[in-house]
Amino acid sequence: MQKILVSACLLGEKVRYDGGDCRQSGLLELWQQDGRIVALCPEVAGGLPVPRPAAEILSGDADGVLRGQQYVQREDGVDVTDAFVDGAEKTLALCIRHGIHIAVLKEGSPSCGVNHVNDGTFAKHKIAAMGVTATLLQRHGIAVFSELQLAAVQQMLARLEPGS
Repeated sequence: MQKILVSACLLGEKVRYDGGDCRQSGLLELWQQDGRIVALCPEVAGGLPVPRPAAEILSGDADGVLRGQQYVQREDGVDVTDAFVDGAEKTLALCIRHGIHIAVLKEGSPSCGVNHVNDGTFAKHKIAAMGVTATLLQRHGIAVFSELQLAAVQQMLARLEPGS
């Protein structure tokens, strides 16, 4: 059975920066009941507390963060880049350990955003970009989807597991 990495907040775990979650129902619940889900919050895995101050990627450049040329910081200017990179690396290691080829990540997150993240100005302005973890996973051939793309995940699973 193909395992799927899922952002823990989407499964109801209270790990978001504000101490909340983003629980999703439907397919995620079914996949969880099937034992298909491996849950993780990259930010918590990287050592950040819950709750924690919001953080953004400067210029939304996660690739630059992974190359050591850009930063993730809190609004008060505290650099949290190391925690984001560490969390991304731990997430990748988990995927490798479990043979995971698909990830469902929380859209808009500086770690998990798949299609957009905040622009780094703390003005709540979204730009087309990916989070640090999503970027690292994609670099290593893991298909990344947001919680808004579960139908596409279901289609990919059907291709990977014909007849199941």
